[in-house]
Amino acid sequence: MHPIGTVHYLALSTALLLIGTVGVLTRRNIVIILMSIELILNAVNINLIVFSHALHSVSGQVFAIFVITDAVAEAAVGLGILIALFRNKETVLADEIDLLKW
Repeated sequence: MHPIGTVHYLALSTALLLIGTVGVLTRRNIVIILMSIELILNAVNINLIVFSHALHSVSGQVFAIFVITDAVAEAAVGLGILIALFRNKETVLADEIDLLKW
């Protein structure tokens, strides 16, 4: 049996990045778009930690913690904006929200 190596983690990260990108580009529901952005950020975290482990450095893990902190802030602000828009427009579809237009 072969051990799990760097290539396996990079393949997982690539799959997460692809799924997240397709989700952001094709979905209309804002909740799904936010979840897809979280998938993309998780792919970045996997890359940071794998390369940190491969290079025997802690800097990638520190950056991963910053990315996680940024993802939490993005989720909180995004869901707050989503709740406010839903109360005003009663929809969560990105195509139907034109509140910022003149």
